[in-house]
Amino acid sequence: MNAGREIEKIFLLNNLHPAKLADLKKAATMLKIPFQFVPKEKLNRLTRQNHQGVVAFVSPITYARVEDLIPGLYESGKTPFLLILDKITDVRNLGSIARTAECAGVHAIILPSRGSALINADALKTSAGALNNLDVCRVPNLKETIQFLKNSGIAMIAATEKAKKNVYQVDLKKPVAVIMGSEEKGVSEAYLELCDEMVKIPMMGETQSLNVSVATGIVLFEAVKQRI
Repeated sequence: MNAGREIEKIFLLNNLHPAKLADLKKAATMLKIPFQFVPKEKLNRLTRQNHQGVVAFVSPITYARVEDLIPGLYESGKTPFLLILDKITDVRNLGSIARTAECAGVHAIILPSRGSALINADALKTSAGALNNLDVCRVPNLKETIQFLKNSGIAMIAATEKAKKNVYQVDLKKPVAVIMGSEEKGVSEAYLELCDEMVKIPMMGETQSLNVSVATGIVLFEAVKQRI
């Protein structure tokens, strides 16, 4: 537990002893580590070791803090280029997106601590090492983080089918954070309300949508085209 931000998530046995449970919940809450109560059968599937009612997933990367990252970008003369992922749950999509983001020069990926895929060996492998080469921030409250970024002079650009403008019609040269949502639900309504602009990718065929990793690549490399 002392590793704090390097722990992704903790699974706790449903009927864990109250004394042990109280200490673990207190520590997890203080360190802002998500935890979930599960039956013994799930813990047994997660590990063959003697888990004693607790299984923790340790992240293979070290997370950055948004509050430290943004001032550093401005101080170094960079124009912030961020990617926010709203509940991307497939680890391979996450890894693929990270690979694309790193290639596009994104400074950091921002993930919610709840409802998002865990960064594990599969994500690292799919990212081709990109997750080790760019900053990743895991935040407990994505809405507050978006507001912090807006207050820091960064425009929120959400990719959504609800948009009237297409991605080729907006300015992506300025400090921006691109928000991509899950394929099932897209970007949450609460975050759309905070956005400065919404964009869509023009579709010419019969298929209704693109895979989120492909869509992310199109949006990010439109920003690259504008910036060079």
